Amino acid sequence: MILYIAEKPSLGRAIAQGFSGQQQKNDGYIKLANGDCVTWCIGHLLEQAEPDKYDPAYAKWALQHLPIVPQDWILVPKKGTSKQLSVIKRLLKTATKVINAGDPDREGQLLVDEVITFCKVKRDIIDNAGRLLINDLNLNAVKKSLTNIRPNREFTGLSISALARSRADWLYGLNLTRAYTLLGQRGGYSGVLSVGRVQTPVLGLVVRRDAEIAQFESKPFYEVIATLATQTSPSRQTFTAKWQPSAACEPYQDEEGRVIVKRLAETVVNKTRGQPGIVESYTVKDKQSPPPLPYNLSALQIDASKRYNLSPKAVLNVCQSLYERHQLITYPRSDSRYLPMEHFKDAQNVLSAIKANAPDQKSAVDNANSKLKSKAWNDSKVDAHHAIIPTARKKAISSLSGDEAKIYQLIATQYIMQFYGPHKYQEQVAVVTIAGGTFVAKAKASTDKGWLALTKQSEAKHEPALPSLLKGQVLDCIDSKLVEKQTSPPKHFTEATLLAAMTGIARYVQDANIKKILKETDGLGTEATRATIIDLLFKRQFMQKSGKEIHATPTGKALVNALPSESTLPDMTAIWEANLDKISQRQMRYQDFMQPLTQTIGELINASQRIDTSQFAGLASTKPAYKKKWRKKKKAS
Repeated sequence: MILYIAEKPSLGRAIAQGFSGQQQKNDGYIKLANGDCVTWCIGHLLEQAEPDKYDPAYAKWALQHLPIVPQDWILVPKKGTSKQLSVIKRLLKTATKVINAGDPDREGQLLVDEVITFCKVKRDIIDNAGRLLINDLNLNAVKKSLTNIRPNREFTGLSISALARSRADWLYGLNLTRAYTLLGQRGGYSGVLSVGRVQTPVLGLVVRRDAEIAQFESKPFYEVIATLATQTSPSRQTFTAKWQPSAACEPYQDEEGRVIVKRLAETVVNKTRGQPGIVESYTVKDKQSPPPLPYNLSALQIDASKRYNLSPKAVLNVCQSLYERHQLITYPRSDSRYLPMEHFKDAQNVLSAIKANAPDQKSAVDNANSKLKSKAWNDSKVDAHHAIIPTARKKAISSLSGDEAKIYQLIATQYIMQFYGPHKYQEQVAVVTIAGGTFVAKAKASTDKGWLALTKQSEAKHEPALPSLLKGQVLDCIDSKLVEKQTSPPKHFTEATLLAAMTGIARYVQDANIKKILKETDGLGTEATRATIIDLLFKRQFMQKSGKEIHATPTGKALVNALPSESTLPDMTAIWEANLDKISQRQMRYQDFMQPLTQTIGELINASQRIDTSQFAGLASTKPAYKKKWRKKKKAS
């Protein structure tokens, strides 16, 4: 008997529908016509054991116990899942082959693998297990996936990577949360001060941004804008150019190159007004930009937050509904923005479905060229999952909720763009010398909107073109004026910009070597966890919202200020993600990741004993509902 183990009941039912013949629905599994069975987990059936499973003394939180480092890790059934676990265990006893049908990501791989191992399946069955990867719950897509079952051993690295992540998060989060909660109690704080290797650096970003804004002092800076005119009569043409300070002006500039001495700018104004200008160079270049790639989850969450003010968590929930309930989009927890070449054959069917589902998209689909192949189709950049796109299922979006319809149309528009040509534009640049000073004028004009016609950017105000100029041509500087501006502080994070910071975390890393490491494995957390992490920091009252802005609470600030910098900066956890990726690619061993990590945790616990606990005095604390069950949020730790 072949046993298919899906991650969720919805996926299990979709797999069963991929087989013909009469089927028998049982409690917790479906028996197929040929005797094979499809069963499912309910998300994680197993979880890391509580510390007191290793030693009853650990039930009491005490600094002398830390760090707690299990030698032999224990998994226990999650509360409320033992019945389904028993169903799977019973079916595994008679199975001759097992197929891992977890979601196509790191967590999905481990989730099923750990159940198979926990149930003590024979070694030869584990060695010969298959892997079923499903990104689309519609019948035809499921049938296609069933013809392409791969050996599960190909994904061993992915499973070990997820296991390392799970255990490392347990070690780091549990030990530091206990340490700082106990230290907070010494200072008079009665709540739980949870620490996590992802959540705490995210909080650190917000705390440091708040501090930067609070300490910011606005200062004036100065620009000089010249109005130039051609000497040709009667069609005299005018345009403006901006002064570019020379190297000699550096003592009068700030670190960003802005002129901060008004007298210098005034001198330039007086020297250039009414003087002739000489064209040093004039270039016209035809340029183009390809359509943006289809969405991965983070890119979709960022766009939805900007456009509709939807939280990342809300977008993820809507996507899960569109995927599981309505089957209108492909697997949503994807970090890929590329599509397999095989999918190109379905393009016309997907476009037809979009047109049928969303009347507003009719014109966009009618003007699309389904024979165009954008750079999104690239097998070398697709592995377990691909970009989020609409499926070929037809279902009117009028039957969806308002948010579901909005997200579906965002995903659909991004997909339709792949069948539009590039945005073509002409860029003009003129460099003019006036009284020894260099002035630059630029203009850009669209020549073919291409994919840009599907965006609001296509309605942007048209930029006036520069006149056609010749090198050496003499112009008249009919006016030169000083423009005074003020430096502005960085903006508070919003959910969209915080999510963007998590996905592009290299921008916040100072170390050049770490930046290099992060080039390919950039990101705090994963596509599946980022929304939950942001949500968690709100629930734990370390952050709060003011309109769209995110601010750290006094408790959040105190925690970040108490922790050593390596716990609050993205460097460490970003390197974790880089190393976890290496494990998944079989370029690093599990032990080589875990051993130094365990040592680091010990050092951090020792360092925590030296902090000033008085900073926690007087902070308002609420007893969170999760209390010491913080570990149940392990995906977000």
